[in-house]
Amino acid sequence: MSTVPHDALANRRVLVAEDEYFIARDIGRALHALGAEVVGPVPSRDEVQAIVATGEHLDAAILDINLNGEMVFPVMEALTARGIPVVFATGYDQATVPAQYQDIPRWQKPFDPRALVQALPDLVRAP
Repeated sequence: MSTVPHDALANRRVLVAEDEYFIARDIGRALHALGAEVVGPVPSRDEVQAIVATGEHLDAAILDINLNGEMVFPVMEALTARGIPVVFATGYDQATVPAQYQDIPRWQKPFDPRALVQALPDLVRAP
């Protein structure tokens, strides 16, 4: 795995939606190590919807597909409409993902949060 610069995500706001505390914590730490500002982590679809509804600036989102028993797909339309790159971090297989979201990168749990976060700079749009 190639190493990305420590500031590869500097000044980038990344929404993390994950209901498993330790995974959320590890993703957050990996994001901070690359200079990102973590929005969340949030453990529920309602909290993701609330953040997206505010219109606050987001550069990317890392979403677990299932947040406490609720599928995250209803918020995908709002995220994609705003052009926010998304990565799924999930235990679900590709067959669970609706056809319109099949092209979204999917990291299968268990995964190394540092590897996932190091893949983000290529997805995040320029400021």
